[in-house]
This record gives sequence, structure tokens and C-alpha cells, in this order.
Amino acid sequence: MRSLILSAALLAFVGYGVTAPQAGAAEMATAGPQAGQAAPDFRLQDQKSRWHTLDQYRGHWVVVYFYPKDFTPGCTTQVCAFRDDIAQLRKAGADVLGVSLDDVASHAEFAEKHQVPFPLLADIDKSTARRYGVLAERMGMSYARRETFLIDSQGRVARRYVDVDPEQNVKDVLADLDRLKREQAMPSAG
Repeated sequence: MRSLILSAALLAFVGYGVTAPQAGAAEMATAGPQAGQAAPDFRLQDQKSRWHTLDQYRGHWVVVYFYPKDFTPGCTTQVCAFRDDIAQLRKAGADVLGVSLDDVASHAEFAEKHQVPFPLLADIDKSTARRYGVLAERMGMSYARRETFLIDSQGRVARRYVDVDPEQNVKDVLADLDRLKREQAMPSAG
């Protein structure tokens, strides 16, 4: 019963985007890779039980977005926003990977219900969330904070989005992707 109450409280807390004061917020903001650093590799299963590593996306831009929990309002908004703009993201040369601590079965149900056309990765051992600096805990329950990483074709973090707005996130990523690709294409002075 206690576990059920804690789960409901956590869902209410992270699912609706409520932010509580965080101890060590400055420390958490610097944890994980920053722009210009190599993105940590991972090996995670998606909703179809297929394995993914960051290295297999080398040569492509990759959007890795972390979210707290399948089926919560904010996470549903975010996955649907990425789903609705997937054609634009692919046209811009970016692959999308959603990551949470939920298991493969939960991701399969979530993806089917919302017709998700990209991998949702199950970080059940929390190692990827930890390496990316997004692992959080509330009331004894662990979850991935809502953060997004735009990773360039060489595997470096080009942009890290903290305190993500679930509805606006994909628009911000598309704008930055366009800008960063234009900057890369510009001849360097020198």
C-alpha cells in the first residue's frame, strides 16, 4: 500500500510538471555532459525489444530526450509533440530517442497508444540517466528529469535543454538544429 501511495505521489509530482525546491540544484545542473563534450554511450532496449547504442547513430544528429514516466500528462504531451514533428526532425537529419526508467513493456503500451514512430528506450538500471546527470529522486522513487540533449554527428553534445517545456521542446530543438547546422556549413574565417 505504501508503495502505491508513493507511486501516486511521484506521478502527481513529475507528471504535471510541478517543480519542488531542489537541494544541490547547482550541482545537478553541472552533472552530466555539457555542450561540446562527448555524449555518454549507452546500450538500451526500445519498445520492440531492439537494442540501441549511441554509437550506432554516429554520422547523424540525435535528439535524446529524457522524461519521467510513461502515461503521465507532461510526458504524453512531449512524446506526442515529437511524434507530430518527426517528419521535420528527420528532414533536418535528426533521429529521436526517448528515454525513461520505465521497462520495455510499459514503453510498448505507451508507444502503441500514442503511435510513437521512434524508439523509446528503457533505462531500467538507471545507468544512462545517471551518466547524463538527469537521475532524480522524490519520496524514495527514482525518475529521469525532463531534459533533452541535441547530439551532433560526431557524438558531441551540441545543446543541453534543462527544465524542458514538454510542448515547446521539439520546436526549440528544431530551431537550434537549423541554426547549428547553418553554423557548421559556414566557412571559418582564418
